[in-house]
Amino acid sequence: MSRFDRYILSQLLTLFGFFALVLVAVYWVNRAVSLFDTLIASGQSVTVFLELSALSLPNVIRLMLPVAAFVATVYATNRLSSESELTIMQATGFSPWRLAKPVFVFGLCVAGMVSILTHFLVPLSLDELQKREKEVSANVTARLLTEGTFLHPTKGVTFYIREIAENGVLQDVYLDDRRIEGKTTTYTAAEGYLIDDNGVAKMLMVNGIAQRYDIETNKLSTTNFADFSQNISGLSEDTGPVLEDIKHLPTGTLLSDPHGIGRETGRRHGDVLYEAHSRFAQATICIVFAVIGFGMLMLGGYSRFGMWRQILIAFVILILLEGVKTTVVDPVRKDGDLWPLVYLPTLIGAMIAFGVLRAVAGPFRRKEVAA
Repeated sequence: MSRFDRYILSQLLTLFGFFALVLVAVYWVNRAVSLFDTLIASGQSVTVFLELSALSLPNVIRLMLPVAAFVATVYATNRLSSESELTIMQATGFSPWRLAKPVFVFGLCVAGMVSILTHFLVPLSLDELQKREKEVSANVTARLLTEGTFLHPTKGVTFYIREIAENGVLQDVYLDDRRIEGKTTTYTAAEGYLIDDNGVAKMLMVNGIAQRYDIETNKLSTTNFADFSQNISGLSEDTGPVLEDIKHLPTGTLLSDPHGIGRETGRRHGDVLYEAHSRFAQATICIVFAVIGFGMLMLGGYSRFGMWRQILIAFVILILLEGVKTTVVDPVRKDGDLWPLVYLPTLIGAMIAFGVLRAVAGPFRRKEVAA
């Protein structure tokens, strides 16, 4: 690779790192706020929030890298053009094809990063995230440790704690159980303690009363107690075993036996093939995005007033390619034999990029000069 190529590539990679960091941070913070509110409101610790946030990061990065590659290419090309560096290189005999070489290499670098994410890191992180979310949802103790709020940990159950003392004692406990149709049991106690009895979550209530009401007989019975132990493990709905999702499986597994994977996960044959091939398509589209951004700005040439019109057109092309990507989703998922359609946005984008560079080169190709 020549010195010129290394110079352009370094500019692209530096800007790519900056824009990727900004985009990922903005997108992640937007999602993290809602996740933080949900977890803290359900009694989870900040450590759980940080763990779940970290597990969601690979998928966020995967979504943002193609956009960051396009923005970095447009920004770098616009700056090189405004500083007349590209104009000088063209005057020395460099054709648009030659100038696009470092951009193409940059696209390959980004495609490699996206491939690592889509084929390995994202499936692993999503699988672990699903397991941790199930563990968190099954953590009855954490879900009930919220004071001053009526909680509904499962259907037919209402739980309330007025205050949690500094020593961990639950003050003024209220537990209403309506899970048995036609019968209501209400427990109220001055104090309560959440304990772990050999892996079974229990609540020990002190100085309280239990009221049982039978709707059929219209009878109410009350029992005063000094202390009473209630098994609260059943307050968490059993969601069953964690089923494998196709997004959590490696690409090789999906392609080796799509019919078998579909039966195991309850998904269609087309869903499995779309998931596998979309991972390849997302990597290849990064190259197209970079070359289109470069080509459109080269098409505008040098201008003291900037090249906002070319930037806008390039952005519109990206939106159209995303529209094509959305259009082919349903046909491929319904019929797995149509999986080549997944690569249609990449093919159309490559044709547009080729046409733009051909238009910049003009009817006759200039003689290229080796750097």
